[in-house]
Amino acid sequence: MKLGNILSQKKSTIVKKWFDSVAKTYAEDTAKFLKNQADPFANPVGGSLSTGLEALMDELIQGMHRETIVSFLDPIIRIRAVQAFTPSKATAFIFKLKQVIRQSIAGELKEKEIADELLTFEIKIDELALIAFDIYVECREKIYELQANEMKNRTYSAFKRANLVSEIE
Repeated sequence: MKLGNILSQKKSTIVKKWFDSVAKTYAEDTAKFLKNQADPFANPVGGSLSTGLEALMDELIQGMHRETIVSFLDPIIRIRAVQAFTPSKATAFIFKLKQVIRQSIAGELKEKEIADELLTFEIKIDELALIAFDIYVECREKIYELQANEMKNRTYSAFKRANLVSEIE
């Protein structure tokens, strides 16, 4: 696969551009912080993004092992789900990879073989997006469940303090 070799050679550039496109989905100050703060303890979101995007790119190039993909995609999507991104905005960064790759290998796309391989590669990116959407939905369901349980607990506590609830013996 010629495309795999080209992508492997240009991986660091592609991942950096991909990271930048993800950072742009945040507010301007946050985006600057994500890009400039390299310490993963001071910038856990940026650290998760950087590590995750690089590993995801490796998986796309070498093979699609679902467990590995989920292990790196989950922290990224979990953060975006908690930050209340809409489903489309939470997962849109995956589709940005197509644009980044096309820009990065524009010269090589003149070869029919590379262009054909890219179409197959883009199907993998689509599969990655579907996995991300599944993860997002699971995270939001868990958030809603936690919120509902918290509301039930608050209501019960309020009724108990008002002596409107009693224990059945």
